[in-house]
This record gives sequence, C-alpha cells and structure tokens, in this order.
Amino acid sequence: MAAVKKGNFKALILQGIPAELPPKRTYPKNTNRAPIRKDILSREEKKLAIRNALRYFPAAWHTELAKEFAEELNTLGRIYMHRFKPEYPIYARPINEYPAQTPQAASIMLMIQNNLDPAVAQHPEELITYGGNGAVFQNWAQYLLTMQYLANMTEKQTLHIYSGHPMGLFPSSKEAPRVVVTNGMMIPNYSKTDDWEKYNALGVTQYGQMTAGSYMYIGPQGIVHGTAITVMNAFRKVLKADETPAGKIFLTAGLGGMSGAQPKAGNIAGCITICAEVNKAAAEKRHQQGWVDELIKDIDQLTTRAKQAITKKEVVSLAYLGNIVDVWEKFYEEDIAIHLGSDQTSLHNPWSGGYYPAGLTFEEANTMMSKEPEAFKEKVQASLRRQVAAINKHTAKGTYFFDYGNAFLLEASRAGADIMADNKIDFKYPSYVQDILGPMCFDYGFGPFRWVCTSGEKSDLQKTDAIALEVMQEIEATAPPEIQQQMQDNIKWIREAESNKLVVGSQARILYADAEGRAKIAEAFNRAIANKEISAPVVLGRDHHDVSGTDSPYRETSNIYDGSKFTADMAIHNVIGDSFRGATWVSIHNGGGVGWGEVINGGFGMVLDGSEAASRKLKSMLFYDVNNGISRRSWARNEEALFAIKREMERSPQLKVTLPNMVADDLLEDLF
Repeated sequence: MAAVKKGNFKALILQGIPAELPPKRTYPKNTNRAPIRKDILSREEKKLAIRNALRYFPAAWHTELAKEFAEELNTLGRIYMHRFKPEYPIYARPINEYPAQTPQAASIMLMIQNNLDPAVAQHPEELITYGGNGAVFQNWAQYLLTMQYLANMTEKQTLHIYSGHPMGLFPSSKEAPRVVVTNGMMIPNYSKTDDWEKYNALGVTQYGQMTAGSYMYIGPQGIVHGTAITVMNAFRKVLKADETPAGKIFLTAGLGGMSGAQPKAGNIAGCITICAEVNKAAAEKRHQQGWVDELIKDIDQLTTRAKQAITKKEVVSLAYLGNIVDVWEKFYEEDIAIHLGSDQTSLHNPWSGGYYPAGLTFEEANTMMSKEPEAFKEKVQASLRRQVAAINKHTAKGTYFFDYGNAFLLEASRAGADIMADNKIDFKYPSYVQDILGPMCFDYGFGPFRWVCTSGEKSDLQKTDAIALEVMQEIEATAPPEIQQQMQDNIKWIREAESNKLVVGSQARILYADAEGRAKIAEAFNRAIANKEISAPVVLGRDHHDVSGTDSPYRETSNIYDGSKFTADMAIHNVIGDSFRGATWVSIHNGGGVGWGEVINGGFGMVLDGSEAASRKLKSMLFYDVNNGISRRSWARNEEALFAIKREMERSPQLKVTLPNMVADDLLEDLF
C-alpha cells in the first residue's frame, strides 16, 4: 500500500495504521504534559507491556519500535506511541469533512476529535482530556484504528471499545448502538489505585474519567454550568434574603480541565472567586481563554486585592499562582471572611498529579511523585491535614465548606485529617450533592443535558439556544412550585449562554432539564433539522454526573440513605436500558470524578438527523435515562424524588414504579 500524502485528511483517516513506518517524532514545546507515571512494573511485566504494544504493528517494525516503546515506558511510565500521532490538526471539524458511511459514525469521529483538541484537552499529547488521567485512548494506535473503523462502519455494525482498544466491528442492526464503550471495568479485587497504575502501564485498561472516555466532553462549559448552579444555591443557603453574592468570597483550588470552569461559574453566580493553581501553564491557559479575570503571583498582593474586592463589592475572578493551603492560612491570619469554600483539585488521583502538596514547587512535586512515590504520598497527606486544619478554623467563623465530589473529604480522611463528624462515620462537611444538587436537582430529575451542533456553525448553536429557551419557558408556565427555581435558573442560563462566551472547541451547549424538558427540546431540534432550520445533525448527550447514570457514594448518590449508595445497579441498568432504547453509543466506566474503584458511571450519545426514527428513539431513551434514577431515588425514600416519580406516573400512564411504604421512627426504637 502506498503512503498517503500528508495533507489528505480523509485518506489518512481511512488508512488507519500507516502503510510505512513514520519517522520518530519529538514532543512539541510549550505543551501541558501529563505527569510522569509511577515506575511500577517488574522487568517481566515491562517486557509484557512492550509485547502488548507491538501487536498493533507488523513484525518488520518491531526491532525499532521495541526500543522506542521501552524508552517511553522507562521515562514516562506509559507507552503513548507518540511517533504515530497524526500530523493533521485535531479538532471538531464540520461533520461533512469526515469520511464515513453514516452520519452517526461521522458524529462520533467529530466528538472524539473534540475531546483531543489541544484547546479542549488537558494533556493532548498523551490523549488525556481532563482530570490528570481521563483518557480517550491509551495510545495513538488505538486512535488511528478507531477512526478507521468508524469511517468504514455501516448502519448494521457496532464497534466495541475495550478501554480505548477497538476490539472490532461486529454485525448488529440499525436499532443497535453504533459504538459500545467500556473503560477500566476491573474485577472488584483489582480496582485499587496501584492496579490502575499497573494495568494501564501494561496497556490493558485505562481511566476514562466520565466524559473523556465516552467522547462527550465539551470543554469546561459543562462544569461551568454545574458549578454555577451549585454556587448560586450555596449562597442561597448562607445569605440573608436581602443579600447578594457580590463582594462575597468563594475560595477554591484547581484550574485544570474541569476545575478551570470555577472562575467563570463564580462570575455568573455574581461573587468574588479566588482559585489557587500551582501549574502556571494551566492558569495562563484559562486567563488567555477569558475564563479567569486576573492572575496574581504573590500572596500579599492576593490579600490586598481580595480586601479591595470585598470593599467594592466586586464580581471578579482571581487566579493565584500558588498553593491553596497557603491561601486558607493567610486569609485566616488576615481575618478575611470566606463565605463559601471548596476544592476541585483531582484528588481521585492523589499520587500522580491530581493534588500538589504545600511546601513543594510544581517541578519538585512532579519529580518526587515518580522518583520517590512513598515520600510524595507522605507530603500529600501532610498537606491535606494542614489544609483541613485551616478550613476548620474558617468554618468555625461561619464559612460554608462543601466537597465538590473530587474525593477531597475521602482522601483527607485517609490522611488522618480532622475531617470526621462526631459519630466517626460521616464527614463533618457535606458533599455538594448531599446538600445542593441531590435534593434540589437530581431528585427532581434535573441534570446536565447537552448537545453539539455537528455543522460547526455558530448560527446553528444560536438556533438551538433559541429553541431550548422557548421550550423551557413554555414548560415553566405550567410547572409546579417545587421545580420553579430550577426552571428559572436554567432559563437565565440559556438566555445568557452566548454572551458568557462558553464555547471551547465544538459548538456545544448544556443546561439542566428533567425528562420532560430533555425530550421536548430534543424533539424540537429534530423537527428543525428536518425543516433545514438547523443545517446538520445534532448530537445529544449528558454528563455522567446526572440523575441516573452514576453510582457514586461520595458524590452523585451521596444523598441516598437507605444503605444502597455503595451498590451500582442503577448505572448498569442505565447503560443497558439506553442501549436498546435508541442510543447511538453508550459507555460504562470504573472511576471518574472521585476515583478508580470508588464509582461506576455510564453515559450515552444520540444523533438527531431529522428522521422519524430519531424522533421515536429520543422519546423512549431520554424518558428512561432520567426516570430510572428518579425511581431508585424514590425507593430510597427521598422526598423530592417521590414527588417527581408520582408526577411522572400521572403524566405517563405506562410507567409503573414500586413506591416505598413509610415506617414510623418510633416503631424501630425498642426492637434491638
């Protein structure tokens, strides 16, 4: 087979693994590189890792590639196969630029490339989208093969992806999903942190985070919305009726892929956001993108600027280039009041770059985590103890602190920090889902519904915004009082979405809607595509961080109190149920958000092409995708979920859900 010319994008996609061995490449300068991973494999296991990597390539290349892959493994801790990274730019192209036999396959190709776009991805050279280890693929050979399979896929085939590896195209049917994705689905006894390090280094599994390994990440916009809703409702909990968040501090940490959304969310909520970040490149990227207003390098300068913002009742976001522990301590010394406190560093991944301890520079920490992993672990845990001690001083003075679902409380407890409640079972601070998103949103069925305009045209996104706004306003007019606040917050969000400049990468949008809202918005999109008002298909999806998709005892299901929060039946049922109700692709992951072995989470993608089939599928699938979770939450006796599922059964007579009978508390007191 002849080599394909460099500029021929479609031909390069169709080629897959190149016909001729490409020359060795050097990593580009000034890129945000992934941390060097722990050297955890034995000599024999390293040989197995090389053997596993070489199976993607013809034997004639093995001698040269074996040495190169060994070098990658020894220096980076992983085999990324950088030589095979395509030379063409990777970004979400308009759908008609992809070589594909179906719009569904082309849409998935678009979403994959969006996840790997350097403007979107945290560590694009290593195929990591966000969270320090949330990967789309393990290596570039997997990317090349997957794109080739998608280009050749018919509407009667399904591509099965095993933790980034494309196992192959299998005969199926038009009604089946086009792609089924799993990430990190380990046997339970092999789901500890070092198991991820070992088996990922071997090239047999990966950490897909939530929307990284399911091709549904839309840049920081998704978490901006969730954080804005969280911060607005957190302020509602602590402020008096006549107060506003202006001039009030929200202190947090992290400006990476997901956490980078916090300053923008704070601006939308109308407060002072102060966000510490040790990685200069990450902070500068968010500043350049307009997601944070000011960069401050000196702690004394930060103190002065914070006092000024309080006095002037500003709405502003400040990025501090330094460690969050120093800020908590300094603000206590300076008697600076913090109304809201949280942390969004990637503590699901504490030993490999998810959390940088106080007392070390960014560079020193990166060296220590790979060269002296046990010493680094001790530094992290000491830093967490110190951070919690400072937080406790502030909360004693009135700060409302909440865990943002990143395993902060969990890892702080494991570090021996003073973080446990008096009963020594619960944490002294709530998860934001326990206090805010669970009872206020998820239990009512409201969660992160998102869409992507595959044309890449801003005008299509504007049209979808207008459609969504109109539908939401129509629903609000007759919505019961219990969900009026949710409706109003999301109407405000979608009305202001364009002016907030939320798009990074694909022309995408997100809002929180329930089953009724999602189906009505999707149906209106499908009609607009059929009528040519929208010029190309629209991809529907959601964050896994939602009503039904995720079983996570320290986050999504932390407000489940019947003892079932450590089970994962809901997430498994969700991905299976979505798959035969019309999803274009489905995914199920171990890990994501709170850590490997701590959560099972699932997602979907659905392509709307204006057809009657799409209309039928969206009604069936979106209905189940939400109500599965409300049913589980209502069975757990959550009051808001009971209201929501009873209302849904009245609206949808075919839905019959088992409801709990309530038990009087005093009946149980003298039984044991």
